[in-house]
Amino acid sequence: MSSSVILRVLAASVRIADKSASLVREIMSSGELGIVDKGGQKNLQTKADTSVEKLIRASLLSLFPKLNVIGEEDEALDATADAKAGFDDDVLNKSSPPEYSKLTEDQIVVWVDPLDGTAEFTEGLLDHVTILIGFAVNGEAIGGVINQPFYNYQAGSQAKLGRTIWGLVGLGAFGWNRSEPPTGRRILITTRSHSNELVNLCLSSMSPTAVERQGGAGNKALRVIEGEADAYVFASPGCKKWDTCAPEAILRAVGGQLTDVHGSKIRYDKDIKFPNTGGVIATYRDHQTIINLVPQKVRDELKS
Repeated sequence: MSSSVILRVLAASVRIADKSASLVREIMSSGELGIVDKGGQKNLQTKADTSVEKLIRASLLSLFPKLNVIGEEDEALDATADAKAGFDDDVLNKSSPPEYSKLTEDQIVVWVDPLDGTAEFTEGLLDHVTILIGFAVNGEAIGGVINQPFYNYQAGSQAKLGRTIWGLVGLGAFGWNRSEPPTGRRILITTRSHSNELVNLCLSSMSPTAVERQGGAGNKALRVIEGEADAYVFASPGCKKWDTCAPEAILRAVGGQLTDVHGSKIRYDKDIKFPNTGGVIATYRDHQTIINLVPQKVRDELKS
């Protein structure tokens, strides 16, 4: 196979995400979610979280044994969970950006959130749920896959469920549809279940035309990418690297940005601490305009 390593990893991940989505839907249909409270504010784990992470880890490492795979659930490698998903031809048929053509497996760090929006999954808010597989090189998010297992779930029993969005910086992003927002609109999207005084202060300082509160970092980033919201604002250290790597890469691939509240890039090195201590702001355009509206109190309390 002549494609670059990064394209092959992406092509495998698209198929692996599809297999993972099928598994998530099967678990939901069974009614046996296996909910565990890990402690903290809406910090839940289900059978889907652990099963999907095992599937992703085993499936990637069977093909690319030198990848650095970091998952939210920290599941041990179980080779029997390999989905043998194969490779997505649409990805393989693309041309790799020249700056990534000589990457090797061991240079790629994979950040996995097997079920982003777990609390919403348990509450039936299925459009908030995503599977996130992000790729970083030299600490920067460069590629990612966002799968929505229940996309279209409200369209009736005959509707096809699920979709996969993937992207690579320098190549673009695929599988999404954007509606341009009207001039002058400022819809901010933020956390549904992890709000606090600092989060609300930051939002109010930005003079939004509306504020939407939804679950899942992947879901909120997609709302921004597709033009349904103008900025994803989370002035809190609650997000982790596996929440933001794939969304940031896809945003970057379409010309958007995801940074902390100071406008500083988030690092994704394999040995870095997991929390995004400086919060998260994501935009499709006009990023600096939103950053400039962050109040000093928020900047003082959230360190990069």
